[in-house]
Amino acid sequence: MSGIVVSELEYGPPGGDQLFFDVSFRVAPGEHAAIVGANGVGKSTILRILAGQLEADGGEFSINGSMLYMTQDVGMSQPGDTLREMLIEVAPPALRQAGRELVRAEQAMSNGDDDGMAYATALSNWGDLGGYELESQWQAAAQRSVKSQVDDVFTRLVSELSGGERKRLVLDLLLNSGADVLLLDEPDNYLDIPTRQWLEDQLQSCPSTILMVSHDRTLLERCSNKIIAVEGSGCWVHGGSFATYPEAREKRQELLGDHLKRWNEEERRLFHHMKIMKQRAAQNFKNATKANAAETRWEKFVAAGPPPPPVPDQHIYVRLRGADAARRVAQIRDVSMRDLFLPFSDEIYHGERVALIGPNGTGKTHLLKALSTELAPSTGEVRFGPRTSVGVFTQINDRPDFLGRECIDIVHDRISDEERAMKTLARYGLRGQARQKFETLSGGQKARLEILRLEIEGHNVLLLDEPTDNLDIESSEALEKALDGFEGTVVAVSHDRTFLAQFDRYIMITDVGEVYALPDYDTALLGLRQPDRLSSVKLAKPLHQLR
Repeated sequence: MSGIVVSELEYGPPGGDQLFFDVSFRVAPGEHAAIVGANGVGKSTILRILAGQLEADGGEFSINGSMLYMTQDVGMSQPGDTLREMLIEVAPPALRQAGRELVRAEQAMSNGDDDGMAYATALSNWGDLGGYELESQWQAAAQRSVKSQVDDVFTRLVSELSGGERKRLVLDLLLNSGADVLLLDEPDNYLDIPTRQWLEDQLQSCPSTILMVSHDRTLLERCSNKIIAVEGSGCWVHGGSFATYPEAREKRQELLGDHLKRWNEEERRLFHHMKIMKQRAAQNFKNATKANAAETRWEKFVAAGPPPPPVPDQHIYVRLRGADAARRVAQIRDVSMRDLFLPFSDEIYHGERVALIGPNGTGKTHLLKALSTELAPSTGEVRFGPRTSVGVFTQINDRPDFLGRECIDIVHDRISDEERAMKTLARYGLRGQARQKFETLSGGQKARLEILRLEIEGHNVLLLDEPTDNLDIESSEALEKALDGFEGTVVAVSHDRTFLAQFDRYIMITDVGEVYALPDYDTALLGLRQPDRLSSVKLAKPLHQLR
């Protein structure tokens, strides 16, 4: 089994500032390490360098043995792509290249551009490298991971699977591949809570060396035994799980501050001593040797440089004020959506925090869109009470109205004063992106900008679809704190268990379309683990109309 050794790695995007330098760490064979840090510090970039997709500006690294890499956007294929084409992209390098050549040769022969010779060569190369054995692994993983029957990965289209099913299929394949090293970028994204629990079990039992990027605090606590914190243009390593990381970072910050304070005190002492000896030497030449020695000692101390200072914390301040509204904010009457769930009725009251939960594909986002009036329900209606202003956060930060616009211009829609607009961007850690166009932002930066817009628009009802999916941990905690003090109503779809724990009540949609009201977090987790037993759970109240 192989480990990972990284030494003094540095990288800056073409034409941009240095992203990081002096990134050094080691992941021992069999360890499961996680890279954490603020959005935009280069976590995914480090994985891309280790996977050979980017070339570092400096430093070196070594990974011996077999290695497989999963990008955070895996499965986002072109229309018409098959599962085979998706899975080829996560194959070992040699097989990946052979698979691409085989697909091209098939297409050329189908179009009449090849007489079959190139296809025969590509097919032979695919078989010689172990392609047929890999196809068997694909089929087995598909049978385990996809709800509907997958008869043939060669013909089944990627578009026929949900984002969560695609991710689980790839994860199942990689975690059971026997590869020495796995590089996983956001493995939990698009996964519902039951699948995240499955992923945690798989990670804990996987013997491979794993280096991953994740913002799921529960997953990090359960599945990492080393934390690599990227901050201050470098990194440092915490040799424990994420559960003890915050305390370790706080102690490190204190020590860095103490070391710098002692260095400054020693520098002042040596400088003062040198000045005294210089004065004595001016009065008596016999002290010249001692004065020169004091000066040399001070110069050597300064030349060695001070210890690193504490890393400036990322301060994200979200101010969601809200406003008063009628007691009954929304009435859901006999609503169903495209046969995804049975018609159900419920009422949402001012100040409530209501979470929509359930497996992927059950219609949670569709229900949220019905509440926002983006989609009309198949049956029934949604009515909002007086004095309600509804703001929406989209799961994939899909804002066509923001495309081609700089962040500062988007803020100027509501805040005309330049200085105040810049201060608002700074509170969200976006001051450096003020003149950057929306589409060039990272996923986390887009999410923060969208939350910023909700703040300055001043709504008293917030509909949030996976708001923490792309946020770094500090930003998620800032959002949670802001929602805690928000004078208004929140309805959210989320699979982030730490985020969900602060909600008042839960509406769960099951795989068979039943809808239940669950009164607390523990009951919600029980329902997610055992949905088939919901009807017998004492505190679970059915909202759906029985068939």
